[in-house]
Amino acid sequence: MPALTSSTAHDLGARYRSGETTPSRAVTEHLARIEALDPRVRAFLTVTREDALRRAAEADARFRAGTPRGPLDGVPIALKDVLCTRGIRTTCGSKILDRFVPPYDATVVARLFAAGAVLLGKLNMDEFAMGSSTEHSAFFTTCNPWDLARVPGGSSGGAAAAVAAGMAPLTLGTDTGGSIRQPAAFSGVLGMKPTYGRVSRYGLIAFASSLDQVGPFARDAKDAALLLGAIAGPDPMDATAIDVPVPDYRAALGQGIEGLRLGVPAEYFIDGMDPEVEQAVRAAIATLEKLGARTEAVSLPHTEYGLAAYYVIAPAEASSNLARYDGVKYGLRASGARDLIDMYSKTRAAGFGAEVKRRVMLGTYVLSAGYYDAYYGQAQKVRTLVRRDFEQAFGRVDLIVAPTTPGVAFRMGEKADPLQMYLNDIFTIPVNLAGLPGMSIPGGFTRAGLPIGLQLIAPAFDEATLLRAAHAYQTVTDWHTRRPQLDVATVERAPR
Repeated sequence: MPALTSSTAHDLGARYRSGETTPSRAVTEHLARIEALDPRVRAFLTVTREDALRRAAEADARFRAGTPRGPLDGVPIALKDVLCTRGIRTTCGSKILDRFVPPYDATVVARLFAAGAVLLGKLNMDEFAMGSSTEHSAFFTTCNPWDLARVPGGSSGGAAAAVAAGMAPLTLGTDTGGSIRQPAAFSGVLGMKPTYGRVSRYGLIAFASSLDQVGPFARDAKDAALLLGAIAGPDPMDATAIDVPVPDYRAALGQGIEGLRLGVPAEYFIDGMDPEVEQAVRAAIATLEKLGARTEAVSLPHTEYGLAAYYVIAPAEASSNLARYDGVKYGLRASGARDLIDMYSKTRAAGFGAEVKRRVMLGTYVLSAGYYDAYYGQAQKVRTLVRRDFEQAFGRVDLIVAPTTPGVAFRMGEKADPLQMYLNDIFTIPVNLAGLPGMSIPGGFTRAGLPIGLQLIAPAFDEATLLRAAHAYQTVTDWHTRRPQLDVATVERAPR
């Protein structure tokens, strides 16, 4: 049998039920792996060792009594540090919240605890989820487990790296413009952005409220189905959580994809993309065709404008959301201020990093008098056009299949130009603008051994078909089963 840190969540559940192992053993092994590897991988901001062992012991007792709570009972999990956790430091990757300890749990966290999941800790991220590499964390940069000199993607880089490195079988991240799917592609794991409104945002520290969505990282579609099923559904605490039925995602996995119509958008195969990425994605599409899916060309003509629209809308919303960090109510307060305005200025200068300041200034500008209609209003019109492109495409096909990113994980410091960094999200941003569900699954590797992501996009609230297609692909490929060769000796030899 595989080591407990190599097991999927559904395998762990089966081994608990058979009596082969216990949640305490699984949690102890994961904590030991975190202790051994994380000083170099640096995925965790906080490790909740005592809390994890306590919850694992409680799960042990439920299994001994024959009363487990469900498939996630006793399963170790970790969270991007953008989700509030009662009594546990929640930093959002920022110095301004370095000592913030929330008095409540985010809805998704409360639902996971109710399902019996065991929290291992909180994961590193780009500050306030603004970034594509986790290099913009205020604390440190997370390393890609496949090559410790490269980034794991972002902003959910810690969540992707933790799964890839075997430090947690499941994690939760957030996706505003690709921040689940892009790091999933870079780190060789499955990452899923649900439909906007499918999962509650209550307790999620906001970046851009009309775009942010919580979603799972996992090793395979079965695990993603378990995790999404546990967190999805309406929430009276969140007016944006839509009251629509949550299907049994696991039940849909075995239906196959015979006759499924897949759209292939020409706009997602652009000049300048890595030829190995294009080759792998086209090979994956051919594999889906062999499984019975039918492909046809579709057009998403406004894709090229999505990036520009996003970098108006998201900073505009960020400038509003981050106005609450003023040194008055919670978080950092700079000392030595002469008056209230000086306190605001000093606190934000000390507490926010360069990327956050850049986006807040941009957002404030596009919302200012005289520029609102020219920038923000126009960007919202482009957003409507992007959404209509998808609506027309889904009138003909069931899913869209495309690359997740135009390239693979890059070296730390390689994308110093912010505009070059922003281009990493060119294939993921349109999905957020349209509020649709999207997923990245491992679709191959470069000759240098770096993961390549295959992106699947579905109509609103059709996550079941995404999971079904991913599962079908994973039954005939082994990309998702490959693991980086990480051990203590490996990380000690890696360049720093």
